[in-house]
Formats: sequence, C-alpha cells, structure tokens
Amino acid sequence: MASPAAPAQEVTWTLDPAHTLVEFTAKHMMITNVRGHFTGVTGMLRINRDRPERSSVSVTIAAASLTTGVDDRDNHLRSADFLDVEKYPEIRFSSAAVQGTFVSPGDRFSVQGDLTIGATARPVTLSVEFEGEGKDPWGGTRISFSADTTIDRREFGLTWNQALEAGGMLVGNDIAIHLEAQAVAPA
Repeated sequence: MASPAAPAQEVTWTLDPAHTLVEFTAKHMMITNVRGHFTGVTGMLRINRDRPERSSVSVTIAAASLTTGVDDRDNHLRSADFLDVEKYPEIRFSSAAVQGTFVSPGDRFSVQGDLTIGATARPVTLSVEFEGEGKDPWGGTRISFSADTTIDRREFGLTWNQALEAGGMLVGNDIAIHLEAQAVAPA
C-alpha cells in the first residue's frame, strides 16, 4: 500500500516595502511618458512550491503615497478628479489564480486577480517573472518577482481628461503598471 503524499508546504512571505516598487506610466499630451510610483505598499505572498496554483497574493497600496516628483500633478492625481484618496485611501489587489511555475530565476508565469481602485474592482492579469531567492545578511530568506500589466483607467472610473487644441487628450487612457516585489519569509 502506497503512503499518502506529504502535504505541500505553503509559506507566507511579507512584502518588504523598502525593496518593493509599484510604478505606473501614462502618456501626457499623447507624446510623453510620465512616471510615478507609490511608496506605501504592504502585502503578503502565500507560496506553495509543490502546487503553485494554490499560491496567492494580497497587496494594499496607500493611494495618497503616490508621487511623480511634481507636487501640483501629485495633488491633482490624489484629488476627486482621479484617485479621490480622501474617499478611497487604498488601492487593493487580490489574486484569484496563479498559472505556471516559478522554480528557477527567469521563470515566467501569470497571476490573475481583482484590482480595486476607488469603488471599482476589475480583473487584471499580471505577467510575472521570478527573479530569485536567497539568504540576506541578517539570516532571513528573501524572494523576488517583477510583474507588468496595462489597464484602461476609464474602466476604474478615472475618466477626467482635457481635450487638446491640436487634437487628442491631455492624459492617456492606458496606464502601464510595473512592479518589483521583494518579500521576506518568517524567521
């Protein structure tokens, strides 16, 4: 009689905010890429090495932590015209499915889940690359991933814009999102 298979090991990792980046890029006047990022990012990764499809991600972003390096633009993006951070202080992502494996650095896989901006939750798919895992100088273990997706901001109720005299719009609708995530395993 065969013995039952050992249960897969699931480890919960905590995002390291000092080594995690959530960056966005939008077109300004249809000709220039404007970049910004969020500094207030927290979250958990539940990783099941034997059954990657049972892995999950949960991330919360402090919407007011948005910065593009230009105070007037940042204040406008935080206003009710865009993120309305007073009414909706958090942006959230919660995974629904992980497809593919991540055994070796460079492995690519996808994570589907719901992104909530303001009052709107929409499904998005992240294209993810496993960057690696290693011991840090303090005896802990860290793991790293990078990910990309593009959203149409209008699908999240972010519709403010201004027509340009020469044609086109002031703010592009497609927002590219890039993430660099490093997480720490429990000691």
